[in-house]
Amino acid sequence: MARNYAIYDVFTGTALKGNPLAVVFDGEGLSDAAMQSIAREMNLSETVFCLPPENPTHTARLRIFTPATELPFAGHPTVGAAIALAERKYGAGTGLDLVKVLEETVGPVRCAIRLGKGEPGFAEFDLPKLSARSDYFADTDGLAAMLGLAPRDIGFENHRPSLWSAGVPFLFVPLHDLDAVQRIAFDRQIWAKVSPADGLRRAPIYVYCRGGVHHQASFHARMFSPPMGILEDPATGGAVAAMSGLIHHFDALNDGHHALMIEQGVEMGRASHIHLHMDVEGGKTVRARIGGQAVPVATGVLHL
Repeated sequence: MARNYAIYDVFTGTALKGNPLAVVFDGEGLSDAAMQSIAREMNLSETVFCLPPENPTHTARLRIFTPATELPFAGHPTVGAAIALAERKYGAGTGLDLVKVLEETVGPVRCAIRLGKGEPGFAEFDLPKLSARSDYFADTDGLAAMLGLAPRDIGFENHRPSLWSAGVPFLFVPLHDLDAVQRIAFDRQIWAKVSPADGLRRAPIYVYCRGGVHHQASFHARMFSPPMGILEDPATGGAVAAMSGLIHHFDALNDGHHALMIEQGVEMGRASHIHLHMDVEGGKTVRARIGGQAVPVATGVLHL
């Protein structure tokens, strides 16, 4: 059977930057094993399979696979698939503003899509699950060794290593400054000893510091995920979703609306810009959204 797919670069408006994503439009009838094999064949951070929705008022049901495992939720496949499905139906640059609901394993995800004239598509989704913190006792020496840094490089201001999840757990490691983030030499063997386990899987590592290369960056980040089959990821929307709770916790955000931009992938030559919007009421985050651009770079057909 011929199955159409496209590759989009996500969280960027420039082709060959951001995080590449394979979108398989005709996923119906594929087994779990076949989807995993296709994702391994694509060898991108994620491959997303579009299937008919369970609720006919929704746009599609998504299955998200890394080269090694399936994820219940992820940011760059949500943004990329939302834009890809909209452009496939309505055409790119048509000037339309749309609201769609995508079904993911974590639950329904509401997406707003803008197909602006003469500009890359943009999508923003509401977090289907707000970020929550898990208990974690930091081994600072072990974390420093894992990153090839000194213990004094770990932490800034009151930010300390912590474990958060908005559907997928991540171990967040704050570093003193941009120089420390850029000097990382990640050691997978040490990671296997110091990263906290969630069942049989250890948490990916999301390293961040204040500021960044881009003048609008609130934070600069890198993500390492051996359990997902990804040594380093250019952009991780699911991690930024989890990071929303961390930011509110450590920065004690005031009530109101907060708009932040997290840059990632700079060290890989694939600069990505992930937009995070948070609404705080009564000292609590009540809503959060992740958004970004995406551009098509390739199309093809799977003969499977």
